[in-house]
Amino acid sequence: MTKKNRPTKLLGLSACLSIAANAVYAEGTLNLLTWEGYADPSFIEPFEAATGCKVTATFVGSNDDYAPKLLAGGGVYDLITPTVDTTMPLILNDLVEPLDLSRIPRFSEVFEIYQTNEGIIHEGETYGVPWVWGANPMMYVVDKFETPPTTIAELLTPEMEGRLSFWDDKTTVYLGARLMGHRAEEVFDLTDEELLEVREKLIEIKPNVRKYWASAGELVNLYASGEVWASNTWGGYQIALLAEEGIEAREFIPEEGVDGWMDVWQIVKGTENLDCAYEFLNMTLAEEGQCGQVAVNGYAPTNPVAVRECLTEEQRVAMNFDSDEFRASIVYQQNLGDRLRDYVNTWNAVKSAN
Repeated sequence: MTKKNRPTKLLGLSACLSIAANAVYAEGTLNLLTWEGYADPSFIEPFEAATGCKVTATFVGSNDDYAPKLLAGGGVYDLITPTVDTTMPLILNDLVEPLDLSRIPRFSEVFEIYQTNEGIIHEGETYGVPWVWGANPMMYVVDKFETPPTTIAELLTPEMEGRLSFWDDKTTVYLGARLMGHRAEEVFDLTDEELLEVREKLIEIKPNVRKYWASAGELVNLYASGEVWASNTWGGYQIALLAEEGIEAREFIPEEGVDGWMDVWQIVKGTENLDCAYEFLNMTLAEEGQCGQVAVNGYAPTNPVAVRECLTEEQRVAMNFDSDEFRASIVYQQNLGDRLRDYVNTWNAVKSAN
């Protein structure tokens, strides 16, 4: 599948002028290690034209990709966008740099709950620029269900054999734990015995799983080929991609609950392109970056000032964007600390089981 570029009203000449007004013309090359949709030409090309900073991107399919690629060394990457449950190991292993917030004046406009998230604060310093946030709902093809599903359990019937897809990532362990009755806030602190039980549950339901998807494009292809009718999802981005393929899909928050996420931009330790990196970080919090990613991905932005003019009322309602209470109610994915390897091993055991 080739993703089509989406137009956006803000990212024409006015966007270039807006960026240029603050640019230092640092010139250089920025190598991003990031997710699909986070380096879209609609906002990257104006940034390049305005700053002289050339951008290249390598895409990941899982948060587990970041540390190995950075540990491989060689100064390959300058900026990364891990989810907030993955940031602390990168910080503690000295793989990313603390930010000079005086060089990011619009950081203060970000929702306070994200400015102060424990995943980006270490010893009084900030290590990440909040970019997007949301929940991890379930998704289904509308015309395959007479009655819209409301639970994950409904997707585990014999009729759904081979029609499900789950993300190839340790966070699917969280989904399995919720399926077994653990509350959302409990899934990040499972005992060895509980992880074993979750592993067995996820193995038990494997007949219903057609494939574990590794990227948004792969998941869309599974839907487009008719192989998959339901899955977990990152949110609006995949809904939009499916719409381009003529497939009507909808999200739902299952009764078993969901966890939430926030992706942040971090500067890789020792980058030689620091000026371009800060130009890019400023773009991500400005109208060009915040409105640009909404137009491409449909994810909830972090800077309410920057999106004041571009978010429609429908989008604000769908995202619960104006509700501080909703943001506070989300159980955001957490750093697993010393338990990270146990969760990863649990997930790998599920995948390798027959």
